[in-house]
Amino acid sequence: MQTIQELGQALAERRKALGLKQGIVAEQSGLSQALLSRLERGRLTEFGTRKLMALLAVLGMELSFTELGMAGTLDELRRERGGA
Repeated sequence: MQTIQELGQALAERRKALGLKQGIVAEQSGLSQALLSRLERGRLTEFGTRKLMALLAVLGMELSFTELGMAGTLDELRRERGGA
């Protein structure tokens, strides 16, 4: 996940999978329903970490970090894998 739009979509999917309504999740995480709705629809340009952590806690999720691999050319990737 690399954009706030992808984040919002993932959070919406999780909320729906849990069968929770936006209003309940917003209230429990200390957000307004309007703000949560804008996040889920990808209508925000930024979203604070405290708000995100509260929302993740309500949804039973946690934040983790993954190191991105170095992108190379196709030839470099083939050499790495022992290909021609």
